[in-house]
Amino acid sequence: MAAVLVEQATHPQFVSNTFLVADGRGGPAFLVDAGGPLEGLFDAAAERGLEPSHVLLTHHHYDHVSEVPALRERWPGIEVLLSAREQELLGEAAAAAGQEHGAAGDGPIGAVEAGDELTFGGLRVRALHTPGHTAGMLSFLVTDEADGSVGVFTGDTLFKGSVGGVKAPGHTTYADLRDSIMGTLMELNPATVIYPGHADQSTVGREWDENAFIRVWRGLDPEGSEPCTVLEQPATLVLLGADYDGGTKAWVRWEDGSDDIVPGSKVQRGGS
Repeated sequence: MAAVLVEQATHPQFVSNTFLVADGRGGPAFLVDAGGPLEGLFDAAAERGLEPSHVLLTHHHYDHVSEVPALRERWPGIEVLLSAREQELLGEAAAAAGQEHGAAGDGPIGAVEAGDELTFGGLRVRALHTPGHTAGMLSFLVTDEADGSVGVFTGDTLFKGSVGGVKAPGHTTYADLRDSIMGTLMELNPATVIYPGHADQSTVGREWDENAFIRVWRGLDPEGSEPCTVLEQPATLVLLGADYDGGTKAWVRWEDGSDDIVPGSKVQRGGS
């Protein structure tokens, strides 16, 4: 995007990203996700005269919401937005952990849903429903009205060279994840910059051509047929691909014909 993507802060352990986006120096600003670390973002905002009005959360997982209290302390008027379904999941996760308030603190959280649009100066932000990794996962499509450049913040749905898993808390299905990627994200202009929830940036065009999962879905590369064991269950290893953290991500098919995306570490190859 030609608009000012002020900073991408990446957590050293989770490799989760927090983004600060603004329409020029001193212009309207917002954040996407809140996994920290925030010190560099605070410095960048101060240097550019920015006071973000919103933080848009892609989903409820701890590594994307844990620094919301720190954002509220720095900018008391900031508005936190998360889909209603993810708010429910956040509450369920907090209750299961015996927490009174949960990782996002005790302040109010507003709702943002698929199709909603927000405007920050010359930046138009539209929420896209991209379930799979979680039920209410949102991606945020940002268009710079001045020159038409576009970026999309994909949360844990799509990464550079990899895709989200569907075994995390609050997940839905492999079919949902595939449709979110192929039917929503890959329908965007190839020049659209992808800002994922973890690790490095990419573009829609690059992922269309190079992402191993997408290449198989497109029919460019064959499915694998190696027997394996996953979570103590027999399965077929359809694809073992690279993941954002230096590990692997596996597409597996169960004996009933259903599919899942799981961490490669959960796969025992050879069916043993």
